[in-house]
Amino acid sequence: MAELLFAPVKLGPIELANRVVMAPMTRSRSPGNSPGALVATYYAQRAEAGLIVTEGTSPSPNGLGYARVPGLFAPRHVTDWRQVTTAVHQAGGKIFVQLMHTGRVSHPANMPAGSRILAPSAIALAGKIWTDAQGEQPYGEPSAMSEADIQAALQEYVAAAALAMEAGFDGVELHGANGYLINQFLNPATNQRQDGWGGGIAQRLRFAVEVAQQTAAKIGRERVGIRLSPYGVFNDMIIDDTMEETFEQLACAINRIGLVYLHLVDHSSMGAPEVKPSIKRKMRAAFAGTLILSGGYDRARAEADLAAGHGDLIAFGRPFIANPQLVTKLRTGAPLRAADPATFYTPGAQGYCDYPA
Repeated sequence: MAELLFAPVKLGPIELANRVVMAPMTRSRSPGNSPGALVATYYAQRAEAGLIVTEGTSPSPNGLGYARVPGLFAPRHVTDWRQVTTAVHQAGGKIFVQLMHTGRVSHPANMPAGSRILAPSAIALAGKIWTDAQGEQPYGEPSAMSEADIQAALQEYVAAAALAMEAGFDGVELHGANGYLINQFLNPATNQRQDGWGGGIAQRLRFAVEVAQQTAAKIGRERVGIRLSPYGVFNDMIIDDTMEETFEQLACAINRIGLVYLHLVDHSSMGAPEVKPSIKRKMRAAFAGTLILSGGYDRARAEADLAAGHGDLIAFGRPFIANPQLVTKLRTGAPLRAADPATFYTPGAQGYCDYPA
């Protein structure tokens, strides 16, 4: 079998050494919402991936939903992230930052003073969230976004993308998946508006399309990708009878904008509902750019999907945690080390950058 997974490829203007993508994974190692030397070491250790997509990084104080997640909305964040991009580039890698506004997936104890929990509609998420200050707490009550709030959030994405370029990133990924703010606008479970931002499919798509359009206009469409999760139910998203039409129309809109990639998430390997082959085919047909496939891949399945033309790049998540040189291990068939779930989100080096590289 031809080794397509390890062949170099172009992503817009960027030369990637291989078709392996390190998927974005929240790791909660940025106290004070700023990445430090540990974060730089962690990503540099994994720089043999053709492309690294960072953990979710908030474009706004309002989007810092989880404990110790990084931000990208202040001058200090540019300085802090620049040490990460420099380390990755010196190790020969390419790196996009994932911009993730958590929306209603939040608690005030994880947010700075003066910030607000915002969502398309004032519908709280069931369950609890970890806070360092108060332990497990019920999710906070969100406020329904006003027109001014929506416009401000759009500008925060654009400003964060500009800061990403200043910090040395090769591009940005817009997190439109997994029940965070962009996905909250897409999904009728969290968007019950009856104005220009909710109601019908076109209205629910509008926020995602505007974020993509304005970000691409600011830094160049060849530097912007988006991550989507059709059939995803994480953070209480629902599957309704408009699901396939919604995401097919969104893929068409993203194609018109000309984003460099669409990152399609399928978490069925972790027990989530299957992303049906029908929507994968529709989105593949609608989007002419690079398609990244993500979800439970091993080398054999990755090679098979690449050979069949189902996607162009393959993202690996958790295997990268305990196997910094995952590309080498996949290529040589070396056994993969198992990661310790107890240290996925804890502070410090343990279970983060102390796996043998």
